[in-house]
Amino acid sequence: MAINQIKGNPMITQTVPRAWAGTRSVVCAVLALGMLAGCATTYPPAPTLAADSEYNYVIGPGDNVNIIVWRNPELSMTVPVRPDGKITTPLVEDLPALGRDSTTLAREIEKELGKFIREPVVTVIVTDFVGPFSEQIRVVGEAAEPQALAYVQNMTLVDVMIQVGGITDFAAGNRASILRTAQGNKQFSVRIDDLLNNGDFGANVEMLPGDVLVIPQSWF
Repeated sequence: MAINQIKGNPMITQTVPRAWAGTRSVVCAVLALGMLAGCATTYPPAPTLAADSEYNYVIGPGDNVNIIVWRNPELSMTVPVRPDGKITTPLVEDLPALGRDSTTLAREIEKELGKFIREPVVTVIVTDFVGPFSEQIRVVGEAAEPQALAYVQNMTLVDVMIQVGGITDFAAGNRASILRTAQGNKQFSVRIDDLLNNGDFGANVEMLPGDVLVIPQSWF
């Protein structure tokens, strides 16, 4: 047992178990270390340039595809891509569209229609872009409006921030990070506070399809 004097009165003492006194010291030390560790990000800075100039948009669930069959208006229409990634049009049922670009899908529709009409010529135009889940940009944590966004070629961090409405008052923007699924789940640090509050566009970095932007809560 440990004997401690009550502050201000040397005649009054209180008894404190030594085990609790030691445990309290350990808990305080762990909390202090955790807070210090939380204040620093150990990931390397995200590269400023990352976009692939050869990127082609591929179709995902929720997209609308406008199918135009030349000289066959009765076969031309706009159809949604179902949650299972398939589409259905006149004469063509349950055709996979997920992961195809518009040109590839047009050739596959031509192949199916060729069973019924002679030498069909098909054009596919994608609208209401959503994209496959594997290519969406996900924003989690202390964003004003956390959400998944359709990837757009040359999209940057500031573009993402505009779409999610910035960050909350409790966000630790300079401790945010990008989980880059396209590069084996590598993680990179980003400086959102410097970008939004200080106008430091040196902190603006390009995003890649499938990136996950993680914005932690501030300790203070």
